[in-house]
Amino acid sequence: MAVTQEELYSGLDLELSWSERALPEHVRTKHVHRLHPYHGKFIPQLVEVLLERYVAPGGHVLDPFAGSGTTLVQALESGYDATGAELAAFNCLLMRVKTARYDLDALGAEIHDVTGRLDELRTSARPNAYMRRWYAPEAARQLLAFREHAASDVLRVVLSRAARSARRAAHFDLEAPAEPMTGEYWCHKHRRTCRPVESATGFLRRYALDTLARIGEFASVRSERSARVLQGDARELGYPGAFDAVITSPPYPGLIDYHEQHRYAYELLGLEERRDLELGRGATKAALEEYSAGIAQALANAASALAPGAPVLVVVNDRRDLYPGILERAGLRLEERLRRHVNRRTGRRAGEYYEDVLVARQ
Repeated sequence: MAVTQEELYSGLDLELSWSERALPEHVRTKHVHRLHPYHGKFIPQLVEVLLERYVAPGGHVLDPFAGSGTTLVQALESGYDATGAELAAFNCLLMRVKTARYDLDALGAEIHDVTGRLDELRTSARPNAYMRRWYAPEAARQLLAFREHAASDVLRVVLSRAARSARRAAHFDLEAPAEPMTGEYWCHKHRRTCRPVESATGFLRRYALDTLARIGEFASVRSERSARVLQGDARELGYPGAFDAVITSPPYPGLIDYHEQHRYAYELLGLEERRDLELGRGATKAALEEYSAGIAQALANAASALAPGAPVLVVVNDRRDLYPGILERAGLRLEERLRRHVNRRTGRRAGEYYEDVLVARQ
């Protein structure tokens, strides 16, 4: 017999579950959370509730798998200090831009200056093999010319966001396109025949101005607390000070290649790759054991920097039931397992599923 809606919801923590109507995408990706698309499902509203429920006001939280900075940004908005650890260089760049403080007048002048000269920018740089494959010649030239004038990290993120949109990728498949589109195609997003992108200028201008607006919006709501970004392997990083909680959503095994999803950024910005250290590569028995050992080591390392009795909050869709063993290996005791319903992820992909918030302590 099928489970009724009443029975289904009786097992959920409704304060941690939202409908699409109650929490549409533009709310989930408010202000700097959408400075750059990120293939993930960790939303700021969830972090907000966990902070209020488990961390004393004004505390300092740690995220050892900080990703695009959801925990850090929401902590700043909610009045907490935050430290995030992350292996991927692009993610660290994105987090620094999201959490930095700006002279908004100076930033506005910088962005309006470069957007006002987009049609005049020139470059002698030649596109590499990746760019020749994924970009029309004019789009590649425009991106390379902008790169020469992207003196700040903010403009480097603008460049990356424009590069994502300007690829010869189907409009409905921007997250992980397998092959470039070189001719007309039926577009499932627009429900008409579309052509590959030929120019990047429109994206550069639109995203530069959008970035300025989003940073200004966040500046109006953020607290005076601070955030710190640490680049490195969470299994080995030394954390400064004592933290009042860990709030994190680790990578899932065999699901996302966190370097490949931002390949365009690594190619354009010359960022260092450390994918050999990435956890979650593959879903074989050996890969799952490596994943479990690595996550346990990272959580144990984070827990060693916690104040006595502080909680470790892990948001995970543990469909392989790995986390009871992971927590035990990390020296953590599972205190609560809160079930939540997820009807959407951070991106536009439909589909619902369930995940848990694991509440553990040493």
